[in-house]
Amino acid sequence: MNGTYVGIRDTVSGNYGEVHALEEEGATPLKATHRSSYLVEFPYEDDDVGRFLYLEGVEYVMWCTYDVHFYASFALLNLFPKIELSIQREFAKAVLSEDGRRVRFLAEGNWGIRKVRGAVPHDLGTHDPWNEMNAYNIHDTSQWKDLNPKFVLQVYRDFAATGDMSFGVDVWPSVRAAIEYMEQFDRDNDGLIENDGFPDQTYDTWTVHGVSAYCGCLWLAALQAAAAMAFQIGDKEFAEICKAKFLKAKSAFEAKLWNGSYFSYDCGSSSNSRSIQSDQLAGQWYTASSGLPNLFDDYKIRSALQKIVDFNVLKVRGGRMGAVNGMHPNGKVDDTCMQSREIWTGVTYAAAATMILAGMEDQAFTTAEGIFIAGWSEDGFGYWFQTPEAWTTDGHFRSLIYMRPLAIWGMQWALSRPRAILEAPRINIMDRIETSPMSFRSLRHDPHPGVRKIATKAKCFSKSGLRCAC
Repeated sequence: MNGTYVGIRDTVSGNYGEVHALEEEGATPLKATHRSSYLVEFPYEDDDVGRFLYLEGVEYVMWCTYDVHFYASFALLNLFPKIELSIQREFAKAVLSEDGRRVRFLAEGNWGIRKVRGAVPHDLGTHDPWNEMNAYNIHDTSQWKDLNPKFVLQVYRDFAATGDMSFGVDVWPSVRAAIEYMEQFDRDNDGLIENDGFPDQTYDTWTVHGVSAYCGCLWLAALQAAAAMAFQIGDKEFAEICKAKFLKAKSAFEAKLWNGSYFSYDCGSSSNSRSIQSDQLAGQWYTASSGLPNLFDDYKIRSALQKIVDFNVLKVRGGRMGAVNGMHPNGKVDDTCMQSREIWTGVTYAAAATMILAGMEDQAFTTAEGIFIAGWSEDGFGYWFQTPEAWTTDGHFRSLIYMRPLAIWGMQWALSRPRAILEAPRINIMDRIETSPMSFRSLRHDPHPGVRKIATKAKCFSKSGLRCAC
């Protein structure tokens, strides 16, 4: 089994020479540093910065909460890129690990195992980080639809921004495993993942039915990012599979959710299925931040963002509070649950960053200004240096000193992207990936399931409760 990983690594490394052909055609060169001898060892050499943890918040005491790190990680990538890569390596190891200890999940009352192989963990733990992951036990996060796509997107963004080929080769099997794991959630073979009628994503009190704008857009973006990364490191076959699935899923996504001016909350028949979600273009945010081709036509992106400004932002206290998470198309706040009617500081910054990337700077700063007014100005609620996760329209807060507001660094990233990202759109990698009828086969029937073989023998965490072949 160990030889299986070495075989894939050697194949990728052997194809590295093909990457230089991209350089000759104008693509940004990728830095070749060292090559890992075995995935889970992750030798850092001179880049060893140790291991890093930071809390979700002072009320939600979990380390490196990953669905939230998705928003906050721009701060680390801007300021401490080696620490950011270190965190991604930790989660890459975790993807291939399993912890079979039984856990009861509080919301549904069902039992499951602490960590499922192939699923990205919600967090790295609380009392015994790295060794006892998933301290969160409200829902079974192995069924969440956003964590795996967020892992793929963060890894590709970091890979593209740093040009670190060694990092890409080391974590690639985990990226493949994360994509393959999600195949089980495509119930109707349209290429899209479906939500399962409970809050199975970062909005963990907000129920989702079927295809959703948030998770569906993240999945589209992850498929494109996986295809681009596979192509760049030499896994051409998987690049073809991901591109084919992306094209199929994109068509289904737009048919099911585009309503003429924005993407509906989900494709269900609930009272809030047509709600305007301020986070509906989270996948597009990462796509543009990583230098990949836009997921949708420009007019659809700008139309959806303008809808968010006109409704989620300006219809709440005249735009002086940020973007409310959910808004009905009749202009009333979606009060389906606590989180739909909250204003999330980090999500507001993420929406503003997406606007900057779409050439809508005036709207972006109008949107972000509401967070400053409500949180920092003399006319606000006095949350200086303790920005919370959320507040309501009357100023009641939830979870002070929270991780997600670090998404403001996503705005800085959008304003000053590195050269590697700025030059990437000149070479449309997706156009370089050829597809054939075989590319449309299910990932579950991959005749070369090397990553799954790796996942059964991942030497990940010694001296822990995780099931590893150490």
